[in-house]
Amino acid sequence: MAGHRAMRRIYALEDLEPAARRHLPPPIFGYVSGAAETNASLDDNRRAYSEISFLPRVGIDVSARSLATRLMGMQFDLPFGIAPMGVSALTAYRGDLVLARAAGRARIPMIISAASLIPMEEIAAQNPDAWYQAYLPKQANEIAALLTRVAATGIETLVVTVDSAVVPSRENNLRSGYRTPIKPNLSLLWQGMTHPRWALGTFLRTYVQNGPPHFENATATRGAPLLSRQAVRDFSGREFLDWSLLTEVRRLWKGRLVLKGILHPDDVTRAVQLGAEGIILSNHGGRQLDGAIAPLRVVSAAVERAKDMPVMLDGGILRGTDILKALALGARFAFVGRPFNYAASIGGAHGVDHVIDLLRVQLRADLGMLGLTRLDQLNHSLIETGGFREVPPGPPGKT
Repeated sequence: MAGHRAMRRIYALEDLEPAARRHLPPPIFGYVSGAAETNASLDDNRRAYSEISFLPRVGIDVSARSLATRLMGMQFDLPFGIAPMGVSALTAYRGDLVLARAAGRARIPMIISAASLIPMEEIAAQNPDAWYQAYLPKQANEIAALLTRVAATGIETLVVTVDSAVVPSRENNLRSGYRTPIKPNLSLLWQGMTHPRWALGTFLRTYVQNGPPHFENATATRGAPLLSRQAVRDFSGREFLDWSLLTEVRRLWKGRLVLKGILHPDDVTRAVQLGAEGIILSNHGGRQLDGAIAPLRVVSAAVERAKDMPVMLDGGILRGTDILKALALGARFAFVGRPFNYAASIGGAHGVDHVIDLLRVQLRADLGMLGLTRLDQLNHSLIETGGFREVPPGPPGKT
């Protein structure tokens, strides 16, 4: 019932951030909401959607609308999924399980984060169709061991994040007070006292019922405790990541391979040559290179290079109309991150279900108002992009 009460005034995804700000301690909220340096990429992720307008058709029977989506040989009920988010179990009790179960109920994909605090085996037991997102280890034997673990879990879709080679500026985390490792001190005690629902319902409940949380899914074995200095070393960047390493992953991994974090059209071409089943255009929610282009601005160029490989994206999505604009540009699917994190933190399972339903209702209404009955009817003729700044495809460069 607490989850239902928490969501009573959540009428749209924009309502989630203020509610989460009140519920979560400032350092934890700041970790989720913050981005790199000046937040330029974070802000432009939203701005890009406002630069596209619709050209709806009328006089069409739209009573038999469907939001069903086919992607990489899989069937989903909606054209969006839940993006990978680290330490979701720190913002919501057993947060990764909450997200996985909700995705299963809605028949949409949920991507397990390498930086999650619940073992992938437990998450996949709750949602066998979950995907797994990897930050690749350096050594070939470590990569092989990780992929063996993922395959043994029954996961069929591997998402490799390729835009996190270097650790970005952490100044916004420093301003909010977030540190890794988290240190028990007077400040943390005060945050718990001033945010009792989070402290009792998430933080203390986790420790009492499940013990100290560890990073569970970054490697083939259990990682460092959340409160350990080892956590800094385990997530300190991937400067060694290159296409030869991705080629080795492609050789070893027999399931679907998706590359997440691509923005340059030439890298889309490389992904096709690699034999990836899909890509996710992403600037990491604005959390990596500040000033990196909004993924929406790259969709048309990426689709031209991708041939038959599906192009997906994330970043800045708050409305059903945002998803439809991306699909009209040629994207096949979208992922939503922070809003689902906020929903789980303030409303638990009901919160995530509620947000999925908000997007479902918006998408169904918006599709009808566009004069369409299926998502695959979306195309450039239904949008006006005159004021939209996007990347031209250009000739393929050297790869």
